[in-house]
Amino acid sequence: MRVVVIGAGIVGACTAIELLRDGHHVTFIEPGEPGGEQAASHGNGAWLSSHSVVPMSMPGLWRKIPGMLMDPLGPLTIRWTHLPRLLPWLVRFVWAGATVAKVEATARSLAPLLADSPGRHLKLASEAGVPELIRRTGLLHVFPNREAFAAEALGWRLRRDNGITWTELDANELRQREPGLSDRYSFGVLVDGVGHCSDPGGYVAALVRHAEVLGALRVTARATGFVIADERLHAVNTSSGPIACERAVIAAGIHAKALAAQAGDHVSLEAERGYHVQIRDPEVAPRTPVMPSDGKMANTLTRGGLRAAGQVELASLDAAPNWARAEVLLVHLLNSFPDLPRAMPANRVTRWLGHRPSTPDGLPVIGPARASSDIVHAFGHGHVGLASGAATGRVVADLVSGMAPSVPIAGFSARRF
Repeated sequence: MRVVVIGAGIVGACTAIELLRDGHHVTFIEPGEPGGEQAASHGNGAWLSSHSVVPMSMPGLWRKIPGMLMDPLGPLTIRWTHLPRLLPWLVRFVWAGATVAKVEATARSLAPLLADSPGRHLKLASEAGVPELIRRTGLLHVFPNREAFAAEALGWRLRRDNGITWTELDANELRQREPGLSDRYSFGVLVDGVGHCSDPGGYVAALVRHAEVLGALRVTARATGFVIADERLHAVNTSSGPIACERAVIAAGIHAKALAAQAGDHVSLEAERGYHVQIRDPEVAPRTPVMPSDGKMANTLTRGGLRAAGQVELASLDAAPNWARAEVLLVHLLNSFPDLPRAMPANRVTRWLGHRPSTPDGLPVIGPARASSDIVHAFGHGHVGLASGAATGRVVADLVSGMAPSVPIAGFSARRF
């Protein structure tokens, strides 16, 4: 069949390759450069974390919301001027994590989508000729002490319940593994069998090029809607004119909301604005990607330098960046690795802002659209887009071909909204 994939990010790229593998004719609709600075995957934390089953919304979060409004530089903040528009999403967000049973269900739904994320991506990267971009180094979470780890007991239980194992490290073991890490951290948790991508933007670009080599076409345009008659899809409308097709996949990230509405589904989707700072040619860097518990940011050595990525800012998509949030990441990074110089030339440090497409319950939107089952949703992956992109691509290709997906997707339906 002729299939239009709307969006050439990590989900769209993986989906296109799987569709081509199944013998379909694929056309990408993408207004920007795949993997470019505008792309959500370009500047993310770069982790392929099969253990990222813990949702953002957890029991008791509602008590912290006043503090989030008052602290513009906390790890999760809300611009209070945008609160009225964000309120419906926030109510759903708090409710999604209101009970232990709710977050247990979320973790169970995410686990199959994240399982063996590095293995899936290594296979795709090898096919695309860039296997060196995928690294199975493990991921290290560090804490000031064991008590700080115990304070996150529910999250780690959710991981254990879903098959995740780890190794606990005392202060001496932590020093031996990461000699450049600040001695303020005396306890670590090493999650084996997971890894990272050393250049997420370059990886997405390589996958799209690979899809084009396999026969995909790429149209530089913006999708604007659909031509549907008697519940059958006939074309995707774009800023360059209609493209005839029998199937379409909405993998447009944060821009998917309006397209989903035109396909009959009104989804709750907002931009979780995330920042990063990156130091070129760092004097010291972690051997294993590290997340300090106090900073809640991923510290990862990428091809471009040492990256600290994290922060969640809820605001409008077009709101001006608050670069002070990137400076918070830089301060955390310097405190975590004290041998990094405090004064660096401006051209050694880059800053970036991206938009995670996030649903309030932390689950992506995957499945057929209400107006026509010829349109398949594949967006809203929030913090796990890179990690879950490969599995999502296979699931969507199965749906397009009328086959039962290997991953349960009932919880991902757009109709839950």
